[in-house]
Amino acid sequence: MAGDNDTTRRLVLLRHAKSDWPDVPDHDRPLAKRGRKDAPVIGRWLRGHGYVPEVVVCSTARRTRQTWDLVAREVDGSPSVHFEPRAYAASAQTLLYLARELPGRCRTALLIGHNPGTEDLANSLADVALRFPTAAVAVFELDGDWPDLAPGQARLLDFTMPAELTA
Repeated sequence: MAGDNDTTRRLVLLRHAKSDWPDVPDHDRPLAKRGRKDAPVIGRWLRGHGYVPEVVVCSTARRTRQTWDLVAREVDGSPSVHFEPRAYAASAQTLLYLARELPGRCRTALLIGHNPGTEDLANSLADVALRFPTAAVAVFELDGDWPDLAPGQARLLDFTMPAELTA
């Protein structure tokens, strides 16, 4: 339970890593070689910056689950992981609803999804204009509880993508 003076929450938004395009349904598309290389880089970045989640909400798509598996190997801790069907191809509004449903005890949460919803939510939370390529990650801070999260009510703390970390 958060103390009276410490009601800050962190929401980490991660777009899945680069996927392949084999002849399978969209939901079943796996990560491409580049995606399998980029996801651990993001995991190490999250750990190195202290953005280790307590709760993970991940789309049920194969590429998002594979992204989480590779990120998870690099971050410390053992977060509670929820594979959420509503996160698959979700709009920014649906992703916002999922964030508002996060448990009150959770201080840092990771939401792994798809574009355009992930990018749209990121840009609306802090009124910014981020481009969200595959495996891009944005970290937001908000004061208050998860149900209070709304457009324009968060601060962008950090943003990166694999190209910036491997250059």
